Amino acid sequence: MPHFVIECSKNVLDMQPAEVIKETVYRAAESTGLFAENDIKVRLHPYELYRLGTGKDSFLHIFGSIMSGRTTQEEANLATVITRQLAPLLPDVSFLSVNIDRFEKATYSNRSLIDPRNTTGDRFFSK
Repeated sequence: MPHFVIECSKNVLDMQPAEVIKETVYRAAESTGLFAENDIKVRLHPYELYRLGTGKDSFLHIFGSIMSGRTTQEEANLATVITRQLAPLLPDVSFLSVNIDRFEKATYSNRSLIDPRNTTGDRFFSK
């Protein structure tokens, strides 16, 4: 946790390579100090089929999903830090945006949490 899913028009990848965009998002999220080391996940989905407003030809939007427990200010700062890191790399993108959603720890599960050896309920039980 957390997960950052980047959706963008395919032409954004002509402006910057996917690896640069993913790494920028990863490093920006990491720089906030909100997440355990090596716990951030970033994925990128380019779209060929989309419609935007008149005169607009590109978009990049990031859906951030993080565990509850952070303040609204911390979440807002996370979105701002990511946007500020990406904006100079993608000055010609028509729409550049980030939103952060939180989910409850009580409704989250992963392989480590269900492992019978995990007697403490520590979500960092195994890698």
